[in-house]
Amino acid sequence: MPIARALLSVFDKTGIVDLAKGLVDLGWDLVSSGGTAKAIADAGLPVTDVAELTGFPAILGHRVVTLHPKVHGGILADRRNPDHQADMATYGIDPIDLVVSNLYPFGSDTSDFEHGATRAEELIDVGGPAMIRAAAKN
Repeated sequence: MPIARALLSVFDKTGIVDLAKGLVDLGWDLVSSGGTAKAIADAGLPVTDVAELTGFPAILGHRVVTLHPKVHGGILADRRNPDHQADMATYGIDPIDLVVSNLYPFGSDTSDFEHGATRAEELIDVGGPAMIRAAAKN
C-alpha cells in the first residue's frame, strides 16, 4: 500500500521524471495527466493517468482534464472531518497528499503547446490554478 499519493500535472516537464522517481522510491503512488503521465510512464515508472482515475478522457480540446470531483475531492477533503470521510467513501475518492503543478505560459508561442493550441486564450490555464488553490486550502 502506498504511503501517500501525489498528483503531478505540469506544462514544463523539466525534472519531473527525477521527482517522480524519487517519490516512487519512497513508496508514493503517482497520478498524472496527459503528457506528464506519458513522460513518467516512458521512464518506466508506475503512474495512473487522470483519465483512468476519473473515468473521463481529456475533453473540450484538453480544456477539461483535472476538473473532476475525484481529483479535487482528493485534494480538498479534510480527513479529520467525518462528513468528508463519508463522502470520499460514498464516491470512491482517494486522498491526494501532494500536488505538483506549473501553469501554462500564457503569452508564449502557442506552437509549443502540446495539445494543438492555435489561439492565445488556449494558454490560459484553468485546471492548474484550481489544483494549486485546492492544495493551498488543504
